[in-house]
Amino acid sequence: MDTELGRYGVWSAELRVGAARALAEVAAELEQLGYSALWLPGRTDDVFEVCDQYLGATQGLVLATGVVSIWNYRVEQVAAATARLEETHPGRFMLGLGVSHGPLVNDAQASPYRNPLALMEHYLNDLDLLLPGGANSGRVIAALGPRMLELAKRRSGGTHSYLVTPEHTRVAREALGGGGIVAVCQTGTIEEDPERARATLRRELATYMHFPNYVNNWRRMGFGDDDFLGGGSDRLIDGLFVWGDADAVAQRMRDHLGAGASHVCFKAVGDGGSGPPLAQWRRVARALED
Repeated sequence: MDTELGRYGVWSAELRVGAARALAEVAAELEQLGYSALWLPGRTDDVFEVCDQYLGATQGLVLATGVVSIWNYRVEQVAAATARLEETHPGRFMLGLGVSHGPLVNDAQASPYRNPLALMEHYLNDLDLLLPGGANSGRVIAALGPRMLELAKRRSGGTHSYLVTPEHTRVAREALGGGGIVAVCQTGTIEEDPERARATLRRELATYMHFPNYVNNWRRMGFGDDDFLGGGSDRLIDGLFVWGDADAVAQRMRDHLGAGASHVCFKAVGDGGSGPPLAQWRRVARALED
C-alpha cells in the first residue's frame, strides 16, 4: 500500500529519548495539531519498536525514519520490521534510509566508509529480495548530490533532505521529476532576536560542519570557505535554517513547497531543555493554518 506523507510534519530527536509508551500522547497531540507525519532519527537502538508505539497511539499519523543508517541496521532487520509495520498499520510507515557519514562510520566500526552509492544500491538489492514486490513507494533515501538523487529516483519513492535551502529543494524536484517524493526537513527556532537565534542555530550546526557530505552539498549550493568560518556565516545560517516568529517558520516551509517539495517537516531547536518542544510545534501548527 502506498504511504501518503501529507504536506506538513515534525522531525523530532526528543521523541527518541525516554519510554515511547509514555511519550505516545505527544505523538497523538501532533496529529491533533494537524501534522500528518512524525519523523524519527534511526540511531542504533530499535526505531521500529518506537514507531510501532506511536502508530498504535494515533489514528492516521504516518511514522517515518529520518533516517535509518544502513551501517547500523542489518537489511534482514529492516525488511522484517517494515513488513510487520505495514501489516499492522497499512500505509502509515515510511522507511527512510541513509548512508550516514564517514567520520561516524569510521569511528564506530572497524571497516572504513566505502563507496556510499554502491553500498546503498547493494543494500536495496538485498532489501528487495526480502520484500518481494518492491515497496519503493514506502521508502525514501537521504539524498543530497546528483548521483544519490538519481538512485533515489530509480530505486525508491523519493528523497528525504536535511540542512538544505529551498533552492536545493528545486534541484531535488528537477532530479526526481514530477512523481517522486521530496520530503524536506527544515530546522529552525522561534526566536526573534537575531543574535540569540543565530547563536542557537550555530550550536545546532556545529556537529554537521565536520561531515563532508553536508559541506560538499553546501558548496554545490553556492556557499564557500568564508561561510564555514566562525561557526557559519550569517548567510549560511539564514539559508539552512529559519528563525523569527511562527509565521516566519511557516513561510519557509511553504517556500519549500513552492520549490517542489511534496512534504516539509519542522525540526525545532532552542527550547533549552531535553523534552519535546511542544510550544514551538503548537505555534507553527497555528501559523500553518493561516
